[in-house]
Amino acid sequence: MPQLALSTVLYLLLATILWAANAIAGQLLVASISPVTLSSVRWGLAALILLPLGWRVFLPDSPLWRYRPRFLLLGLLGVGSYNVLLYLALQTSTAINVTLIGASMPIWMLLIGAIFYQVRPTFLQVIGAAVSLAGVIVVLTRGVLDSLLSMQVVMGDLFIMLATILWAFYSWMISRPGESTERQWPWAQFLMAQVMIGLFWTMLADGVEIATGFAFIDLNFWTGALIMFVAIGPSLIAYRCWGLGVNGAGPTVAAFFANLIPLFTALLSAAILGDPPRLFHGLAFLMIVGGILISALRRDPQ
Repeated sequence: MPQLALSTVLYLLLATILWAANAIAGQLLVASISPVTLSSVRWGLAALILLPLGWRVFLPDSPLWRYRPRFLLLGLLGVGSYNVLLYLALQTSTAINVTLIGASMPIWMLLIGAIFYQVRPTFLQVIGAAVSLAGVIVVLTRGVLDSLLSMQVVMGDLFIMLATILWAFYSWMISRPGESTERQWPWAQFLMAQVMIGLFWTMLADGVEIATGFAFIDLNFWTGALIMFVAIGPSLIAYRCWGLGVNGAGPTVAAFFANLIPLFTALLSAAILGDPPRLFHGLAFLMIVGGILISALRRDPQ
């Protein structure tokens, strides 16, 4: 029987919806702000918003300092790398390539869990990964599978592949805290540590973008509103929900929910751009959800 609590499902669904909205906002911001600068501004604003709630994590007696190496790595893999690599990928790759490669996350979750955490995937998880990935392909190809044959690999594809692998490592790390007491910390302090350390890594990358002359920003009301949205929704709220969802479902099952992002992106685009959903959207939804449910099944003990 499925082992997922309703609250866990809701956390993971909200995170994927917000990240789908982030993809749309990022697409709208392409001409207004450079990719690494966008990530720096986004996380800088998120840090300022979170600071009144989480500043105590940086006090001298904070347990954060005992786990510095862990949080330097967490900040790099989560906040500090994924979004930078995603925004960079969209500069040279197509949306279909980026989303399709990102949909390989359940496979990476299974591999990383087996190799680094000695968690062997079950037969049902492998089947669920295949079914869920097939649903994503239906969305991306709009039901015309022949379009996969025309795809070409570019540098952006490599960026998003690296981002997906790093995110899989990040998800496993937050599900396996080891000796770290982070699960007993106030949620704002735990997130604050990740955001500030991730911002540090992002600003290092932004320094390279500025030094090479590729940084730019064109602020206006709508640009500012979109940046503020990605700083609050896809950043603070989504990361908090993802952490709760991973702790409740485990990184492998949680990864299947990430395959809902392209579907939610299509539905949000339809609502915003006036393009109504089609039959293949419904078929894909059933396949993706079916993959999630299959992966969450456990065999009864013999």
